[in-house]
Amino acid sequence: MIRHIPGIALLLCLAFAAPAAQAASKLELDARVRATLENLYAKRAEARSLGQKAAAILVFPNIIKGGVGVGGEVGEGALLQGNSVTQYYRVTALSIGFQLGGQAKSQVIMFMTSEAARAFLEGDGWEAGVDGSIAIVEFGVGETIDTNSIQDPIVAFVFNNKGLMYNLSLEGSKFWKINKS
Repeated sequence: MIRHIPGIALLLCLAFAAPAAQAASKLELDARVRATLENLYAKRAEARSLGQKAAAILVFPNIIKGGVGVGGEVGEGALLQGNSVTQYYRVTALSIGFQLGGQAKSQVIMFMTSEAARAFLEGDGWEAGVDGSIAIVEFGVGETIDTNSIQDPIVAFVFNNKGLMYNLSLEGSKFWKINKS
């Protein structure tokens, strides 16, 4: 019985997190995506400069993560090309290791080259760390981002962390195309 507790905990976490992360209609999600991107730009002016150079931007306004030994995360977002939403996505991830708690976070992934954006768009079930390496830009006191020296084809911002679990890794995150109505 004890060995099943992590699996049961994971199922409970995802059962409570999934409706909250997926409840938005297409119009609600579009509004949240744009507000999340503007929130990032307001926090870091350098992010706006990178966003203007990006071939595509994937925005997840709210990703819910929870776990006890075994963890999972889920969230919905949209891909922007130019100023238009072109596709909707769900992100999921499972993790095993020392972890306890829950977290909500926002995530913005910028595809800096057309090749990186095309590889993501053509993929079915694209996985971070396997199908593409992502450079994570961390928020720190007094730190600036040199937008001219970033050479990575995919750059991510993780922010608005709320909760008792902290993890900046995107390794193992799987991105799936979804239909929104």
